[in-house]
Amino acid sequence: MAKKFCLLFCQVLTLGFFLALGLPISLGAQAEMILHRGNGAEPESLDPHKGTGVPENAIYNDIFEGLVRLDMQGQPVPGVAVRWDVSPDGTTYLFYLRKDARWSNGDPVTADDFVYSLRRAIDPVTAAEYGPILDVIAGAHDFRLGVNKQASSVGVRALDPLRLEIKLAAPAPFLMGLLAHNIAMPIPQKVVEKFGSQWTRPGNIVVNGPFIPVDWVPQASLTLGRNPHFHEAAQIKLDKVIYYPTENIAEEFKRFRAGELDLTYQIPPEQADLIRTTMASEYKNTPLLGTYFYTINLTRPPLGGDIRLRRALALAIDRRIIVEKVLRRGETPAYSLVPSGIAGYTHAEMAEAQWTQQQREDEARRLYAAAGYGPDKPLSVEILFNTNEEHKRTAIAVGAMWRKVLGVQLQLTNQEWKVYMQSLSQKIYQIGRYAWFADYPDPATYIDLHLSTAGGRNRPGFKNPKYDELFEAAAHSANAQERFGYLRAAEQIVLDHMAVIPLYQYTSKRLVATRVKGWGPNRLDVYPSRYMSVER
Repeated sequence: MAKKFCLLFCQVLTLGFFLALGLPISLGAQAEMILHRGNGAEPESLDPHKGTGVPENAIYNDIFEGLVRLDMQGQPVPGVAVRWDVSPDGTTYLFYLRKDARWSNGDPVTADDFVYSLRRAIDPVTAAEYGPILDVIAGAHDFRLGVNKQASSVGVRALDPLRLEIKLAAPAPFLMGLLAHNIAMPIPQKVVEKFGSQWTRPGNIVVNGPFIPVDWVPQASLTLGRNPHFHEAAQIKLDKVIYYPTENIAEEFKRFRAGELDLTYQIPPEQADLIRTTMASEYKNTPLLGTYFYTINLTRPPLGGDIRLRRALALAIDRRIIVEKVLRRGETPAYSLVPSGIAGYTHAEMAEAQWTQQQREDEARRLYAAAGYGPDKPLSVEILFNTNEEHKRTAIAVGAMWRKVLGVQLQLTNQEWKVYMQSLSQKIYQIGRYAWFADYPDPATYIDLHLSTAGGRNRPGFKNPKYDELFEAAAHSANAQERFGYLRAAEQIVLDHMAVIPLYQYTSKRLVATRVKGWGPNRLDVYPSRYMSVER
């Protein structure tokens, strides 16, 4: 108490001294407005062509700006491009770039920057996991796969510094949402070529968004400062945004209650009832375009070679227990890959979606026995998940169901986020915890995951010519209803082959302090810091 009084008394004397002398006063750090965000995991990379997860995406939306960006409602709005024209056949877009767009070093952002970045994103040398989603651009598919090695064959070109032309292979009604994705964000060619793989380090990195990385302490925090060259810098209220890896959900909750965090990444399931009743003004729980599922490595026996085993495991899971007893935060059971909520689209479902749980379990036992497994020969499986208490609890519950219904022996393996993502990409797993949040509100963002040309994003290693044909037919269909029909048929194929085991449809479950202003829920689960402020 005495120490606090002395500190306050000294501050008052100092303030009075400066006022008496008529000297200017700077409140410095006391006036800084800082947003403290829990972010789930340590980011893989600050390179928008390298990151693949939700933790990275949150940061990319703060430090980069694409031709279009997402507002707080998750809708694409003009970004570096102020407007665009579209050809009558929907395959050629002409973007007009803003004159005041600048990199954080003061250099202008030009159409050439987007040409370089889009070509780099699909260059086989870059090996960007998200590269395949740019196959909608004319020539991108063949360049990405090395069929055509000429970068100039890709349908992007600068007509002049402020005009960018993008030609598509076929009309893409979801293009604006795709161009807001990190894979389409610009990166500075000169900086990348100067620093190579080290270009994203604070001190080296140059960005074009409202914030710039200024300090990164691995596994502790990533600090972003204001970018004074951002074209809307005067409208940004925050001075800093600090991201924290918060894989320990219980610890994240404690830090929020202590006032150390303004936003959490999620909430601990065991505290759900307490939070709903005592923290209602801070608890945010809204439906998302996101599905939680297990992906199965189809390149590895025995699961990869026997659909009976895959289906038995899927049917033995009681999803209602998962959402009502384990998670308890409003999630809904899922029997589809594509979640509900995409306008005009009716998702496909597992054939047993309308069965009773008892019927599913009876069929699971029959399939398990038909595959040659039973009490004398139990199946041993491993679930891989990234370090997170929620994923562990879910895996334990699923394992208990498999053991009770089928007698399966389970091993749980957790890995740090970056290693875990590499294991999935390289098929070094048997069953993997996975989830997918829509990159844009269209079923294509889910269906393209399992194309034979999807590279590392195709976690199961699924290959089906009919599936690829249906997606291609959808890509060239000008009729919305017909297009959705093709995509639904493709979704049914991946479910019938049991390449994935859907578990539940996500809801957003975060804590947002009442002192945070400007935050708003949206189904894409994207919350750019540029729209927020903090009243302390």
